[in-house]
Order: sequence, then C-alpha cells, then structure tokens
Amino acid sequence: MLAIAIKEHKLEPSEIMCLSILYGQKHHRELEAAKAVADYYGCESHVIELNHDLFTGGGSAIIGEGEVDMPHLTYKEIAEGEGVSPTYVPFRNGNLLSAATAIALVGGADSVYFGAHAEDARGWAYPDCTPEFIGAMANAIYVGSYHKVRLLTPLEWMMKSDIARKGLDLDVPFELTWSCYEGGQFACGECPTCIERIEAFKVNLAEDPIEYAVAVDWDS
Repeated sequence: MLAIAIKEHKLEPSEIMCLSILYGQKHHRELEAAKAVADYYGCESHVIELNHDLFTGGGSAIIGEGEVDMPHLTYKEIAEGEGVSPTYVPFRNGNLLSAATAIALVGGADSVYFGAHAEDARGWAYPDCTPEFIGAMANAIYVGSYHKVRLLTPLEWMMKSDIARKGLDLDVPFELTWSCYEGGQFACGECPTCIERIEAFKVNLAEDPIEYAVAVDWDS
C-alpha cells in the first residue's frame, strides 16, 4: 500500500504518516515490520493504543494469548465452514479506521489508505473487509469529517497473488514485512495468512524472502 501511495499516487514520503495500532493483538512483530517498511521509504511512523477491553472476550485466535486455537486452514476453507472465522476480531476495522480518521483530521491529512483486499472479503470471511463495509465506511468517514477525509482502498478488488505481483513490480521490500498471525522468530507457515502468502508468491513463480518455521517447496 505504501509503495502504491509513493510510486503510483506520487506522494512524497514527507506527506505520509504510517499508522500502527496496538489493540491487544497477540504479538508486536507486525508493528516492528511496519516501522521497518516506513523507515525504508523515509516516512514518519506513529503508534497509538486502543483499550484492549474493546476486543477481549470476542473469541479471536489473534487476541491476547489466543482466545481460541489458531486454525491451520486457508481463508477459503474457513469461509466454507460454519460460524465466525476464529481469526476475526469483532468490528476491528471499523474501530481502527475511526481512529485513523480522527488522526487524519487532527493532522490535516485528506486521505486514509486501507489495505483490505478481495481474499479477506471472499465468502465474508472478514465482513469488515467487504465492498459493502468499505462503501459504508467510506461514506461515514467522508460525511463525518466535514468532507475533508476520503477512504482509499487500492487493493480492494485484488487477491493476494495480485498483490504479490504488484509488490514485485514495485520492488516492495518484502523481506521487511510480516503477515503471520503468530509472533515467533520466523513466520509459522501454517496459519491462514501464511498459507495464502506462500501461495501468492508461488503463483507468481517467486520465492518469499522471509524465513518460515516450516520447509516450503517453492518449486511445487
């Protein structure tokens, strides 16, 4: 998303603030990775913290120590099952986008970039990533900000393989990024986001530069 903002939307790094939010997730590796990427592009990075009580007790595998077991399934397999995805955090993106909009208004920014994509939206695995949610939230942000802030979602119609291809084309430093739901020394290679990330690189006949805790056959 940051590469798109800089290389395709022609924003200067000095015009961008990269926002990370602590909300009770089970590890901070994603925040460390976000800062590394922001530093790579020369952008300001900022961290805020929401009250962890917002999401505690929601039965998510990625909150705290994991309120339920982490599934070793693809998002498609999760969506084909019954009930709420075990990695869903109740209305997380609504809360995070609201916080981001407030920060944008205070800081004089006119846009909030949101990296929701079609893989998360498929089968309503994550309803707060769907086009229906994005459209409603975009309207709420624009109206609620006195028409000063717009929600931008350049990845909305992309699958992860499309995003990997776009990132490779834009020379994204994938070695600095983190997707895994677990917070170990290496990406687990077995949680839903690891499975989909590995497959996205394979589709593009590329090898992911991060290290995994399991052996990955990049030629298969």
